[in-house]
Amino acid sequence: MKKLLPFMLILILILSACGDKAQQHAEDGHLEVGHEKHLPNGDLQEVTESAAVLPKFLDDKPEDMRLVYQVAASASDVLTYMPCYCGCGESAGHGNNLNCFVDEIREDGSVVWDDHGTRCLVCLEIAVKSVQMKQEGKSMKEIREIIDETYKEGYAEPTDTPMPA
Repeated sequence: MKKLLPFMLILILILSACGDKAQQHAEDGHLEVGHEKHLPNGDLQEVTESAAVLPKFLDDKPEDMRLVYQVAASASDVLTYMPCYCGCGESAGHGNNLNCFVDEIREDGSVVWDDHGTRCLVCLEIAVKSVQMKQEGKSMKEIREIIDETYKEGYAEPTDTPMPA
């Protein structure tokens, strides 16, 4: 037992140091490139160096879904003004449809991805429809009105998303 005591003390010191670093990392809320975290609502977030690099949680997903994620990151100017009607405003604190795919696009170009959209057909539909309408030349206000009209009945409360100008 006496021989195990120094080993146990070293192990405790190592584990507590790791725990402190993990705690500090979680407290500052900053997730580094290549890392992921699970949110209390069950969503997984992962950071990549840019929108051109998709998160690993999409590796086993269908190509169509991966394409929606790529499009979402490049169409943040559209999806920021589109609400989501799946209930994620309440359950996940999302503010718009973009948040179902991307939590943040940082100043350095890195992207904090969210896997919420991988489990939600409503999120995927809204993103695809919104981007398609933008490509067809519809104004942001027209797109928003169509999304609101399409999902106003039979879906969850929308996210609290500001109207486009």
